[in-house]
Amino acid sequence: MRYRILILVMVLLAVSLTSVYAGNERRIGTAGAQELRIPVGARGTAMGGAVVANTTGLEALHWNPAGLSRLAGTEVMFSHQPYIADINVNYFGMATRSENVGVFAASAKIVSIGDIEETTSEFPDGTGRIFSPTMSVISLSYSRILTYRVLFGVTGKLIHESVHDASASGVGFDIGFIYEPDWHGFSLGLVIKNYGPEMRYSGSGFERSLDGRQGAAKSASFELPSSFEVGANYNLINMDKSVAQISGNFCSNNYSQDLWQGGFEYTFDGLYSLRAGYNYSDQTDWLYGFSAGGGIKFKINETTFSFDYAWTETDIFDNNQYFTFGIAF
Repeated sequence: MRYRILILVMVLLAVSLTSVYAGNERRIGTAGAQELRIPVGARGTAMGGAVVANTTGLEALHWNPAGLSRLAGTEVMFSHQPYIADINVNYFGMATRSENVGVFAASAKIVSIGDIEETTSEFPDGTGRIFSPTMSVISLSYSRILTYRVLFGVTGKLIHESVHDASASGVGFDIGFIYEPDWHGFSLGLVIKNYGPEMRYSGSGFERSLDGRQGAAKSASFELPSSFEVGANYNLINMDKSVAQISGNFCSNNYSQDLWQGGFEYTFDGLYSLRAGYNYSDQTDWLYGFSAGGGIKFKINETTFSFDYAWTETDIFDNNQYFTFGIAF
């Protein structure tokens, strides 16, 4: 009974947040910490991000931490993504199940912007100094099966951004549920992501000298790119060695237009997968569209190795590619 009450409270909270902020055009570009929105994992990305209801393993830490509870043993995952504008995104995660307690996980996402030459009002052609902005997200997660049909997960994040002589730090939280009625692989998922207090930059980069007197400017604070997502999944085929499933998401972003996502996955013998997806938004100059990819697993003794690849259509910039390696034992 207490689990039903908790889920009801979550749904009511999500609906209230959605009704206040859904598709708010005026708030576009006002949130920071955008590294939180960069997807992790080739499987979910290839399916257009439509995996809130059917994510599993360490990828679930980004899409919906409730899916982490499906993990049977221990898993390690590394993901590399050459992102837009020569930005590189590296991700490492590790999770393990503790009997009768649940699944615990830790992960790190590092976003490297690359080298940038410093310019100032006095030296518009460059000072000769080079700086490399970095953004990192360190996460701790816990997930468990609340009942036979309800999965639960929560993630706490430590966010740090460093740009030259200034930096900002903050915390954020994700909380999610998945409901599985045991009917043709059907499942429902919901997750609230990136909920936390405002962040603010500070550091020696804000110090200035005016008429021989030292002072420091104060930066404006910014909010996290929080969102509410709800998704569903259904098995089209589940016979012999073939499984085909379709899924869909609705994502209500507090600081950009809403997003609709759809995905498809076909798996043969539990080892070979083909995937495709699409995401759509009314937002002007929306970058993303079609996505596709595949994956392969193989076993050596009791250890399972996996490799997944995803390609996503990206307007203006080069199309994105994702590479994910996993080990489960």
